[in-house]
Amino acid sequence: MSAPTRRQERIDDLLDLARARRGGYLRDLEELVSLDSGSHSADGVNRVADWVERRLERLGFTVERVRLPSTPDGDRTGDALVGRRRGGLPESAGGRRILLAGHMDTVFEDGTAAARPFRVDGSRAYGPGVSDDKGGLLAGLTALEILGELGVDAYDELVLLATPDEEIGSPASRSLIEQTAAGAHFGLGLECARENGDLVIARKGVADFRLTVTGRAAHAGIEPERGANAALAAAHLTVALQALNGHWDDVTVNVGVVRAGTRANIVCPRAELRIEVRAATTADIRRVTRAIREAAGRPGVPGVTVEVERLDLCPPMEDTPASRRMFDHVRHVARAVGIGLGAAATGGVGDANLIAGTGIPVLDGLGPVGGADHTPQEWLDVASVPQRVALLADLIASLGKAGTT
Repeated sequence: MSAPTRRQERIDDLLDLARARRGGYLRDLEELVSLDSGSHSADGVNRVADWVERRLERLGFTVERVRLPSTPDGDRTGDALVGRRRGGLPESAGGRRILLAGHMDTVFEDGTAAARPFRVDGSRAYGPGVSDDKGGLLAGLTALEILGELGVDAYDELVLLATPDEEIGSPASRSLIEQTAAGAHFGLGLECARENGDLVIARKGVADFRLTVTGRAAHAGIEPERGANAALAAAHLTVALQALNGHWDDVTVNVGVVRAGTRANIVCPRAELRIEVRAATTADIRRVTRAIREAAGRPGVPGVTVEVERLDLCPPMEDTPASRRMFDHVRHVARAVGIGLGAAATGGVGDANLIAGTGIPVLDGLGPVGGADHTPQEWLDVASVPQRVALLADLIASLGKAGTT
């Protein structure tokens, strides 16, 4: 029997198994969506973690439950989960370690699940977190389930990481994400696909800066010439920094916060700017950082100095040849089941950025099709579930052995 025929048989088997689980998937999704799990609701997130942990254990995974440190703001998050299942092909024989990543938190407050309960209307399911990311996380669990049923174990290790704080930038789980990604060969993000069905091949990185502008106070009416106006320098800097937009493709610079002065009759001695930079590549983030520092060296007001601090950096998930190979593989399988796929780049960030920052190729948006995330209209296309689960399962199976994609 030829390899293409065996491959098509596997795809057909995976699709049949995924279709058979559609009803169970919806029942499970209703159960998950009915659990409030806002990022700041540690108890709610932990109820989701309890559910996911039980499912992983039934699938033969060894599960580590990680109590995370408080965020830099002192908030407690829910626990993270790291599930691992060894395969039958060790790395020394060409087996690969595959990391699947989804998140358990939502943007919604406690009480939202009762006020806006799960429902299915036609081909769409609605409810808080139905798409972002409970539908995607559940798709990953379902894909692992059908692979186990088929006896697919030609991989070194499968790892599923479920985080509790993605919606607030993963401040508590970042170190765990990076540690878990270390040593993996591929990363698969379980966020749902774009509204048009596209997968996500790239996500911009984000760098946050604080500029502290120091001038010199003086009486504004009697001796203003003795002062150095930090507010005026901040205004010059705002204009200069906003003018950086358009200098590089896929780069945005936003002066989002400007604070200056305390009283109108004092020449302003201090000001602060908060800046967000988004860029598709690490090289562009470095270029913008240099440009910000150069602008800070020319504040436009004599006697004023500017200190530049980078407060945070979420690395970009870059469009790389390795991630393109993964995408080309999925697109080929999608054609076999009647789906056309595109590759999208987005300015939004997620845990996939942190995984990509460790140097491994990542493909995201591998959950079912969904949309209107973070709104009361959030939806999931339930008709897309079997095909997307089968696609994800086949991708995992294909990546498990060196040289198969």
